[in-house]
Amino acid sequence: MSSDRRFLTFPAIHPCSAVSPAALLADISSLAADIQASGSPQSDHFRTHRRAAREAVRFASVIISFLDELCFPATLPSAAILSLSDLHVTLQKLRLLLSDCARGGARLWILMNAARVAGEFHALLRSFGPALEVLPVDSMDVSDEIRELLRLLAGQARRVDAGVEVVDDRAARSVRSMFAQFESGESPDADDLRRVLNHLNIKSWCDCLEEVGFLEEQIFADEENGDSALLWSAMGLMIYSMVVVFDSTTSGNKKKMDGFFFLRRESTVAVKHLPSDEFRCPISLELMKDPVTVSTGQTYDRPSILRWMKSGNQTCPITGEKLSSSVLIPNSVVRKLVGVYCHENGISISQKRKTSKRDLSKTLSPAAPAAVAAIRMASTVIVGKLAAESPEKKSIAAYIIRMLTKSNNFNRICFVEAGAIPLLLNLLSSSDPSLQENAAASLLNLSKHHSGRTDIFESAGLAPVVETMKIGHKVESRQNAAAILFYLAAIEDCRRAIGDMPEAIQGLVELLGNGTYRGKKNAVLTIYALLLFSGNQAKILAADTVAAISKLIETEEEDLVTDCVGLLAKIAERDDGADVILKSGYVVDQLVNVLRISSSPSGREYCASALLSLCNNGGEKAMIMLEKMPLLIPSLYSLLSDGSRQASKKARSLLNCMHQFADQAYAQRRPPPPADPMIHVL
Repeated sequence: MSSDRRFLTFPAIHPCSAVSPAALLADISSLAADIQASGSPQSDHFRTHRRAAREAVRFASVIISFLDELCFPATLPSAAILSLSDLHVTLQKLRLLLSDCARGGARLWILMNAARVAGEFHALLRSFGPALEVLPVDSMDVSDEIRELLRLLAGQARRVDAGVEVVDDRAARSVRSMFAQFESGESPDADDLRRVLNHLNIKSWCDCLEEVGFLEEQIFADEENGDSALLWSAMGLMIYSMVVVFDSTTSGNKKKMDGFFFLRRESTVAVKHLPSDEFRCPISLELMKDPVTVSTGQTYDRPSILRWMKSGNQTCPITGEKLSSSVLIPNSVVRKLVGVYCHENGISISQKRKTSKRDLSKTLSPAAPAAVAAIRMASTVIVGKLAAESPEKKSIAAYIIRMLTKSNNFNRICFVEAGAIPLLLNLLSSSDPSLQENAAASLLNLSKHHSGRTDIFESAGLAPVVETMKIGHKVESRQNAAAILFYLAAIEDCRRAIGDMPEAIQGLVELLGNGTYRGKKNAVLTIYALLLFSGNQAKILAADTVAAISKLIETEEEDLVTDCVGLLAKIAERDDGADVILKSGYVVDQLVNVLRISSSPSGREYCASALLSLCNNGGEKAMIMLEKMPLLIPSLYSLLSDGSRQASKKARSLLNCMHQFADQAYAQRRPPPPADPMIHVL
């Protein structure tokens, strides 16, 4: 059972033939207990397929009653092993199905797949029948009452009917009718929409936003299985509902969603049913693969807490206490416990995480006309709220734009066309830190699309963005403003205009020194982009950028160091840049050291490129300096053998330069040969 399971897929592990009866029965008991603990169908956990969920919980309860009476035997007949193994597989799949049906954010998607989900319930509940019929209960040490209960359950399983419930079918047909209305350019009836939302227990704009987040994840995960159109239509309906039905909002809900979207997670059944919350990372809610303990004594998965800290947070996510140290102590006890649990339950927990980049091209054009109409209608309404008198409405509208444009290109286009950018730029001067932060984050998302960055530039947005970068209320606002400048620098005229603003370059350099990890990274990348216009080089050098970069190389992680040496390589391409680097002296030592110890192929190539440019542009001064570094030559030969084709080419060129210089120096120092005495005699 892997933690990256696709939604509504139900992988299961069949017990091996040599499994011990005690282990098999204990595992079945645990699975049945998980199903029973999934909650009463009368609760809010199951908003659709309530009858089927109720049957699943009842079936699991009977199995638990049977196992509670049974003394776990040392041996079992082969027929019993076969029956219990089939029951084990059924319970695994049923647990996954119930988890998907109860997942937050998936309510509309489950409703629109009601027939498919009902079919899964039908097949799994009926599979109890064959499994229990071959179970030799007469030879087992249980009461007559339990034997009769198992026989009764087997017969009921054979006859169970878990079809789509009438209320679910009615709600699904109503949703499809709304899709058709959107396609024809009409707005759905608000009362019909409220009835569907009430059926799904979607009670606030935050609930809608959670649904949107889940549907967007499924769009990225969709592999041309025919679900794309329905996913887009459902997402459009939720976006429309969020701003039309739930006009009355509260800031408390917004704070709840702040946490949800920072800690957005993939729910995994394997993790959800762990016997202890201590095995799950409190941030990602995923199984901890590399547990570490912070100064407050709380344990987190290393990548999650590092992401939290790099985002500018200096407090413990659970306790809220200020972290007295950034040191992360490996928690070997938790690691071992997680390993044992995974081994016993067949859960994959490879130490190397899978990293999958989202293909944003999937969001460029909706696969359904209904989504196009719904999102355009909603965008107009949201942008209108940016101009409202109420600060709360402005803040929530900016927040919603921020969330909807986080990774969706079509949403970005809609908000640009609806006129969001001039209004968001005005909000950058707000005295409300949260409003300014949401406006800056929204502008950053919009600037990632070419129409957005063009609109920011043409709306005279440079000045407010630079001001926010320098004196924004929150560190998040300042680092987002720096990132906006990076995207704006993709426009040639804008690169020139940013360079003409001394406070812009100075603000970026200041961010290199006092920003968060993300803020420093944004500043490095933005300065690099500005160097694409040659007229900015002198201004960037005058701001003491090389010294600031040198400090980062000494203190930051490899990822940021790679960006720093890439920036130095760009600076060294011109004579004035090479001269500043050579004058600092220590920076050359740093480049050689990074070349020697870095595990980043890009970082090593950047170092070779920077050193080669220093040789070409720095002349004898550079060559003399490099000649005094004995560790450079071995590092270059290493790069020559195991670097990329481009890196090897640069290493070879640099070695040739150094050898030629050494030969010339030797020739100049060598004394002339003595004169032949015979010449004088003659």
